[in-house]
Amino acid sequence: MSVGELAGLLVAVFWAVLVTLLAVVLVRLSRVLKEATVLVSAVTEQAVPLLTEAGAAVRSANQQLERVDEITANVQDAAANANALSSTVAATLGGPLVKVAAFSYGVRKAVAKQQGTATLPAQPSEREELARLIRAEVRAATAQKTGLLSRVRRAVRG
Repeated sequence: MSVGELAGLLVAVFWAVLVTLLAVVLVRLSRVLKEATVLVSAVTEQAVPLLTEAGAAVRSANQQLERVDEITANVQDAAANANALSSTVAATLGGPLVKVAAFSYGVRKAVAKQQGTATLPAQPSEREELARLIRAEVRAATAQKTGLLSRVRRAVRG
């Protein structure tokens, strides 16, 4: 065997080893790709139902939020109606009650003056109640007329 044949033989062995190593690497790479494919398909199979359930949950939450919006609107309407009703009751009954209280106080004071007794109410709570009623009457007389009853009266008057 000559040196050239020996060199050719070494090159052939080197290429055979190189091709064998490349074949082993390609076989392992194909196994990895097969496992990755199986993993991706398994994830896809599990993800699709999960996404469907998530979509259903979002739709359900949206429906609940719409119901909450409706309830909130109804509560706001009820609060506005209660406010209008309380304004109407206060305007309707508040003034006459204060006038009755003031009249009864005046009558008591006149009767007490004729009988010669003290002119102030006997109990401090009665004085405080009278002062509160007078303040309420003054506030009602000076308050801006924006209640429902005031608007109705203005509409009727023209």
